[in-house]
Amino acid sequence: MTKGKAIIESGWNLEHSYARLPKSFFTVLNPVPVRSPKLIILNHPLATSLGLDIHALQSKEGVAVLAGNQIPEGAVPLAQAYAGHQFGHFTMLGDGRALLLGEQITPSGERFDIQLKGSGKTPYSRGGDGRAALGPMLREYIISEAMHALGIATTRSLAVVSTGESVIRETALPGAILTRVATSHLRVGTFQYVSTWGNVEELRTLADYTLQRHFPDGDAAGNQYLYLLQEVIKRQAGLIAQWQLVGFIHGVMNTDNMAISGETIDYGPCAFMDTYDPATVFSSIDTYGRYAYGNQPHMAAWNLARFAETLLPLLHDNQAQAVELAKEALSDFAELYHCNWLGGMRAKLGLFNEEPQDESLIESLLSMMQEYQADYTNTFRALTFDQLEETTLFGTAEFTQWYELWQARLGRQQNQNISSHQLMRNSNPALIPRNHRVEEALEAAVKQGDFSVMERLVDVLSSPYAHSPEQADYATLPAPSAHPYRTFCGT
Repeated sequence: MTKGKAIIESGWNLEHSYARLPKSFFTVLNPVPVRSPKLIILNHPLATSLGLDIHALQSKEGVAVLAGNQIPEGAVPLAQAYAGHQFGHFTMLGDGRALLLGEQITPSGERFDIQLKGSGKTPYSRGGDGRAALGPMLREYIISEAMHALGIATTRSLAVVSTGESVIRETALPGAILTRVATSHLRVGTFQYVSTWGNVEELRTLADYTLQRHFPDGDAAGNQYLYLLQEVIKRQAGLIAQWQLVGFIHGVMNTDNMAISGETIDYGPCAFMDTYDPATVFSSIDTYGRYAYGNQPHMAAWNLARFAETLLPLLHDNQAQAVELAKEALSDFAELYHCNWLGGMRAKLGLFNEEPQDESLIESLLSMMQEYQADYTNTFRALTFDQLEETTLFGTAEFTQWYELWQARLGRQQNQNISSHQLMRNSNPALIPRNHRVEEALEAAVKQGDFSVMERLVDVLSSPYAHSPEQADYATLPAPSAHPYRTFCGT
C-alpha cells in the first residue's frame, strides 16, 4: 500500500470521525491488493460533486485507489461491526467484504462515506472470501443511480473496477470492486451490535455521534434520544412510501440493511415490479414472501421496533416509561407512511388537493391493475398521456366507470392554475430499470466484455421524468416467460 502526491491531487479530502468512536465498533485494516485493476465505469457527475478530479481518478494511480491498491491521504481504512435480524433471525455481522476509506468532505462542506465493496477479507467475513463479482457490483451501480435519478434517497455508486481475478460462486466469475458513497453507513444493525455486545455508555456515544452527524437540529433541552428515534421513523416512513410509489422491491429488508440516514442501502436481490401484485417477490431466498412488495411497510415498522429496543436505556431511566415513549413514537409510523404514500398517489393521478374519497379511487385502480395484470409503471404513464388503449384495463367496464370518476375528480380541482398533467409527468417515470434490461446489460458486460449496453442503460435511466422518444424502447415489457423472474444476493 502506498500514498503519494498524485493521490492528494485527485481531490481526496478525507476525515475519519467514525474512527474516533470506541475501538470495539470497527477493525482498522487495509484492503487486500488485486492483481490488475481496470476501470469499468466512473460516475462523472458524482465525482465532481464530491470534489474529485475525474482525470486523476482515471489515471493509473486513481484506479489503484478505487481498487484498494493505494490508500489516499487522510484515509483510515476500517471495517465496521454491526449485527442484524436476517429474515427474523438475530446474528453478529459486520463489513465482511467492505472497507470504509474515510469521509470525503466536499467543496460545499458535506460529508460522505467512501466505501470499497469487495476489497477483501475482514474479521467479519464469516468464512467468505471478502470479494465481489462483477455482475452484482454493476447491478448495484445501475439500480442505485436509477434510484437517485428517481429522487429517492439512496447510497450511490462512484465507480466499478474489475480486479483481474476470479471469484468462485457456483462458477468462476470475474471479480470487481464497487466504490459506494453514503451519507453514512450507520445501520439499525449498528445499534443492535452495540446494544448487545457493548455497554450503555458506548450506546450513548453512538447515539450522540449519530445525532451530530445526521440530526444536528434537535432540541438540546429535550429528550435527544427520543428525537433521534422519531426522526429515523419519519425518514423511513418517507423512504418506504417512495419505494412503493415506483414499485421498487428491496428484497432483503434485514435490520442491517436499514440505514439510520434514511437512504436505501444494499442492492442485492432488488428489482422493480412489472405487473402490479402486492405479493411480488424476486429474491430467490425469500421463500415465504417476508419482504414481498406489499409487506415492505410492515417490515419497516418491525425493523424500527428493533431500533427502538436498542434505545430504551437512553430514552428514560425507568424502563417502563422508556417502553411507553418508544411505543408512542413507533405508533406514528403507520400514519406517517400512509400520508406519504397517499400524497404520492394523489400526485401520480394529478390530484393536488384532497378529498375524502381519494383513497377509494386509488385503491379501485390498484385492484383493477392486479385483477387484469396491468403493468404498474406503464399504466400510470398511459394515464399521464391519456393513452388508455396501451393498458390492459382499456375496454373493461370497471375501468370505464373508474375513468369517469377520475375525470370528474380532476374537474373539481380547486386551483386551476396548477397543471394536473405536469404534476403527473413529474410523478410518473417514463421508465424504470426493467429487470430484463438490467439482465441484458449485465450479460453483455460479464460474458462478452461489452459495457456499452450498460452505459446506454445508465444514461437513459438518468432522466426518468424526461418522457423523451428515445426512452420508449426501454419502457417495453419483457417477453412472456413460464418462469418468474428471480434475483440473487450476489455475495
